[in-house]
Amino acid sequence: MNYDVVIIGAGASGLMCAAQSGLRGRKTLVLDHHNRMGHKILIAGGGKCNFTNMEVDAKKNYVCQNKFFPISALSRFSQWDFLDKVDHYAIAYQERDHGRLFCEDSATEIMHLLKEEIYKSGEMVKIQLECTVNSISKKADQFSIKTSQGYFTANSVVIATGGLSFPKAGASSFGLDLAEKFGLNVIKTAPGLVPMISNDNALTELAGLSFEVRAEINGQSFQENLLITHRGLSGPVILQCSNYWHPNESVMINLIPSADLLELLETAIKEKQKRHLHRLLSEFLPKRFIQYLIKKHLLKDCPVNQLNPADVDHIVKTIHHWEFKPVGTEFYHIAEATTGGVDTDEISSKTMEAKKVSGLFFTGEVLDVTGQLGGYNLQWAWASGYCAGQYT
Repeated sequence: MNYDVVIIGAGASGLMCAAQSGLRGRKTLVLDHHNRMGHKILIAGGGKCNFTNMEVDAKKNYVCQNKFFPISALSRFSQWDFLDKVDHYAIAYQERDHGRLFCEDSATEIMHLLKEEIYKSGEMVKIQLECTVNSISKKADQFSIKTSQGYFTANSVVIATGGLSFPKAGASSFGLDLAEKFGLNVIKTAPGLVPMISNDNALTELAGLSFEVRAEINGQSFQENLLITHRGLSGPVILQCSNYWHPNESVMINLIPSADLLELLETAIKEKQKRHLHRLLSEFLPKRFIQYLIKKHLLKDCPVNQLNPADVDHIVKTIHHWEFKPVGTEFYHIAEATTGGVDTDEISSKTMEAKKVSGLFFTGEVLDVTGQLGGYNLQWAWASGYCAGQYT
């Protein structure tokens, strides 16, 4: 059966693309090997779906080898454009820290929004689930798609298969493999927004402790909660850093970002305070973590009035510049995103079409565009899907 457009992937970018393609009167088929649409949307944000963010900066909030690539799509379909749709469908939402927007009720409301957008085009869009795509080839100006449910042909094909994270939700390397088959370069992938692993048993014995820190890596800085796990460090601040981390690099962590420890110590020494250092620090840090630092000989625990200038310098450096060197990260089954993907130098930032292969489009996380934690990856999915849908 022939279609104008065949979209591989019934996730966020694929469904947004289908809605736009259908509205343009294009006969569109969406294929997905999963048994339901938008599976990752439904489980995002603990089922509440962090669907976008109040503040979206294409350069600041995204990791991409070509930092200018996301600008076009995100400016043509911004967070405000998606919020207009959210308001149109009377979806109640709440703003959490750092401008993150979540459904008040359930992620199913976002799925309802997408379905209604698709229904606007009447019968122009068909969605076929539990359909595995076996191969895609192109001859002249037409694509042939071989699937578990038969053969289809199309003038345009959109690859909206996502990244490698959440394999249980249907993630696979299909889109990346296809890009390489058609001669496109693929940037090496890695788990993104993922916990980091430590080989320090004394640290992992503190699993469950959580407190706010500021972490810096490769010119990026984040201030959010850190969580110690049985395997290393997690929490929003570590997930953010993981997008920018490379093997053998360290994360520099300010354990007490809310205070100037040098000033506190100098005042305490001037006042000849006799309380021990651990008592002063316990106003800011969990006691068990302070004991860990002492056990690792990173802190000298004694009455504050006995500290000399060298002691003070060492304590300040330890607390405000604690160096955490992970031995790796968790794998894709835990990661919330995938860094790397189809090289954006191969793709038109205006249309999402491959420069070398006319009619072949890529949207969403399959591209080398990875958002920070906070609704940015879904906003990229909406924007890239919307833009591709104008040209398929």
